[in-house]
Amino acid sequence: MRIIAGEFRHRILISPPTRTTRPITDRAKQSLFDALTVAVDLSGGTVLDCFSGTGSMGLECLSRGAGRAIFIERDRDALEGLGKNIDTLGVVSQCRVLAMDAYRMGRTAVDLLQDWGDLRVAFVDPPYVHLQEPRTRSLLEGLVEALASGRVAAGGLIVLRHAAATDLDEMALARRIVRRLQYGSMAITWLKSGGQPGT
Repeated sequence: MRIIAGEFRHRILISPPTRTTRPITDRAKQSLFDALTVAVDLSGGTVLDCFSGTGSMGLECLSRGAGRAIFIERDRDALEGLGKNIDTLGVVSQCRVLAMDAYRMGRTAVDLLQDWGDLRVAFVDPPYVHLQEPRTRSLLEGLVEALASGRVAAGGLIVLRHAAATDLDEMALARRIVRRLQYGSMAITWLKSGGQPGT
């Protein structure tokens, strides 16, 4: 796993052996960011990386000009790798790591991020099964809504990674689906932070 482009291009990221992380392939990551950087101006902005693993998405944003990145992860092995990656790239002052379950974030943790400004992009990458089970699906919907109504800037995006076979109900997520990218069995759906479904 590596940084694809920008200041830290080709730098290798540590990915400790753990079953809780699902690293995105370089090809899919490049395709995603080629599209994303056209849709959103990352320059100097803040990004959020939920279920961050070892920080591939947030660190890629920093490499491409984002000013700050917030990472949310609870797995100890992944957190260790994340800390090492942040140190190795020398971006400690630009990062905030919250060692917690992203589903506990809610409004309380959203408010903790207030001094870091509105988010340009929020990456949400839960285990695929969480979109298939009613309880975790409900938790995920609550997280998306908290982000969309609380901290993501108007015009910003929530980028949700999921199994391609999973059909997202945009009414359930209470936000408008603006784009869907598919890479084999994986899909990435963009949700607009402002407006209501169908607007």
